[in-house]
Amino acid sequence: MDSKNQSLFARIWLWMLSIGPGIFCIGYTVGTGSVTSMAKAGSQFGMELLWVLVLSCVFSWALMEAYGRYAIVTGNTSIYSFRTRLRGGNLIATLVVVGIVIAQWNSLSGILGLSANAIYEVAVLFFPDLPAQNYWAVLGIAVFLIVAMYGFLWVGKYSFFEKVLVVFVTLMGISFLISMFVVLPDPVAIVRGLKPSIPEVPGGKLLVAAFVGTTMAAPTFVVRPLLMKGKGWDERHTKEQSKDALLSASLMLVINLAIMAAAAGSLFVEGKTIEKVMDMVYTLEPIAGKFAVAIFMTGALSAGLSSIFPILMVAPLLVADYKEGVLDTASTRFRVLTGVACLVGLTVPILGANPILAQILTQVAAVFILPLVIACMLYLINRKDLMQAHRAGVWLNTGLIAALIFSLVISFTAYLALSEMIL
Repeated sequence: MDSKNQSLFARIWLWMLSIGPGIFCIGYTVGTGSVTSMAKAGSQFGMELLWVLVLSCVFSWALMEAYGRYAIVTGNTSIYSFRTRLRGGNLIATLVVVGIVIAQWNSLSGILGLSANAIYEVAVLFFPDLPAQNYWAVLGIAVFLIVAMYGFLWVGKYSFFEKVLVVFVTLMGISFLISMFVVLPDPVAIVRGLKPSIPEVPGGKLLVAAFVGTTMAAPTFVVRPLLMKGKGWDERHTKEQSKDALLSASLMLVINLAIMAAAAGSLFVEGKTIEKVMDMVYTLEPIAGKFAVAIFMTGALSAGLSSIFPILMVAPLLVADYKEGVLDTASTRFRVLTGVACLVGLTVPILGANPILAQILTQVAAVFILPLVIACMLYLINRKDLMQAHRAGVWLNTGLIAALIFSLVISFTAYLALSEMIL
């Protein structure tokens, strides 16, 4: 490879690393939860729910900007600030930590189940003599994945975690974009999907809530200040923080849109819906052959691995934030809590549960903590004694208030969806 090409790749690599904490935000939000929610919605409703995705990404941008600006100006992290700056702060901080950890650990179990099942299904595709289902093989794959990811965490350096996620997120984005262009849906359908509507069919409300749960993910905003502190960002990095928030939200929109569009273009037009991840690959296969399998599965597995990594870290990050507001990835507490998360993550593979349904339900559960997370920052970023001249202006406040109203509506929608399932 000549020096010119090496220079180009070096620039691309440095640019990806410059995204900084945004890489972790993408890891929390664009995982197999997004793959399943976006692909299932695209296969069942075409581009009808595109409006939910767009609003979620816009509000995510506003929230990342707010949390990032607060951290840059005050030097304080989220949970620590909730505990020390709010009336009833101990209770609020505890509710946020417990709510996020439970939702993320449940999500981890679904993600691990999906990734293990997807790998085995690819093996069946290339080796037809294997049984269609093999509980022990899937469980073995899940154990291998979680042990490997836990091993990475023992390296204990933020910069290393960031580089691993850069690789996963890059592979994921490229793979899903290629998949979308293989079976691009009708542009008119894409434009029509920007009109707000909720499908009046069984599962419609559930998917809307899952959309928001996987895109406006609470840990995306709450953990971001701690990650910025770990990267060494301070008030001198105001522009970098804003760029990071915008770029992260934009990549979330593009990648999720690509997944939904690929499913709408390949499955919705055929009248088929997704019950497992490989359903989408099988539909792409007649168009692009085994190449489609390789492309989509690279994206799906990268999505899974890019989510497992930061989710394993969420509990020790939030506990550290609650106690002292300092990122420490080499402590005994960090390694014990990530180890517990690994064990919880094996729940779905051990039970042999349907990982698609498990993933969607955990994404729905995540929306209930979201209004509290938004309301706390809306208050803090408007305190003059903390923010001085950097208080939220008209546009940011408008975005945060709209995000709060949206989150309350979606939480109610999730309640209705879960009530319908129970009844």
